[in-house]
Amino acid sequence: MFEPLKLGSLTLKNRIVMPPMTRSRSSQPEDVANELMATYYAQRASAGLIVSEGTQVSPMGKGYAWTPGIYSPAHIKGWRLVTDKVHEAGGVMFAQLWHVGRVSHPQNLGGEAPIAPSAIKAENVQVFVEHHGHPEFVAAATPRAMTQQDIDATIEEFRQAAHNAILAGFDGIELHAANGYLINQFIDSESNQRTDAYGGSLENRLRFLREVVSTVSDAIGPERVGVRLAPLTTLQGSVDKDPETTYVAAAKALNEAGVGYLHIAEADWEDAPHMPVSFKQAIRNAFNGVIIYAGKYTPERAQQALKSGWADMVGFGRPFIANPDLPFRIQHGLPWNPPHRDTFFGGGAEGLTDYPAYTRQAPNHAAMSST
Repeated sequence: MFEPLKLGSLTLKNRIVMPPMTRSRSSQPEDVANELMATYYAQRASAGLIVSEGTQVSPMGKGYAWTPGIYSPAHIKGWRLVTDKVHEAGGVMFAQLWHVGRVSHPQNLGGEAPIAPSAIKAENVQVFVEHHGHPEFVAAATPRAMTQQDIDATIEEFRQAAHNAILAGFDGIELHAANGYLINQFIDSESNQRTDAYGGSLENRLRFLREVVSTVSDAIGPERVGVRLAPLTTLQGSVDKDPETTYVAAAKALNEAGVGYLHIAEADWEDAPHMPVSFKQAIRNAFNGVIIYAGKYTPERAQQALKSGWADMVGFGRPFIANPDLPFRIQHGLPWNPPHRDTFFGGGAEGLTDYPAYTRQAPNHAAMSST
């Protein structure tokens, strides 16, 4: 877990990833990253790789209150505060680019209806909007089916966002193609009922992913592009009838595109569907680049995943919220701070930058072997 790893031209100092986690603390009214966020990420720069919280590529890509953007000069300037601090602390950071598609509400979109591959509402899905300075959960709205003009414009928004991310000092970008958001909505059979070149067959349902990947790769280089997929999650109502066939094909397409890494989000809720090792091995066989897994991993499970060969890096989500020095704690077998769920979304420094690092010297006998 503590061996270096090459990712394109980068050398990552360990195999531990801080994965993307929505924290909703951008400065308002323009959704700009700020000094508080810079402190939060810099505190966690001992990760081999940090992937930012999802940052919307356009105003129509926004699904939740107070999430940051990456489409304006103010956004670039705000994120530069973050990346400068992370780099000063010795970290490597990618920006996660997202468009939520149908997982939104007009209150987050300036009164507009969300857009999606098909005009299918995400049933039983809620998003949060601002209500007198506090998050209020409301049902996701019925989207409008995207036209070809919408598709072309959205692909261009991803290209510009990738360019902006490099201007903002990020080392690369991760496309959020997981968890039921826009790219995932095109991929999965049950959320995509289109009858044109972007729907129907598996090849067509992967077309939007391929076109976004090709466009951002042309803009910044494929080695600086990662893609997050979630083969078995049913988050935001996004379901595929044959996930193994679909996502092995997606991995093959991303391998052909030459992207730097593939990030697999495993279903991590109670009684979630189990992702068999055979499925993971099929993805490994399909993709030659770096593969990251995340989803309720312990250090022991992470070590086994790395030893098995189907993972090259492992992400720890909520543990990184509460433990800014998580790699140190893992390496030395130290206890972890518990996260406080009521401060996950929105607010200020409480629950973001006030979790303590471990202050006592680590006992040498507790050190884990570097494997």
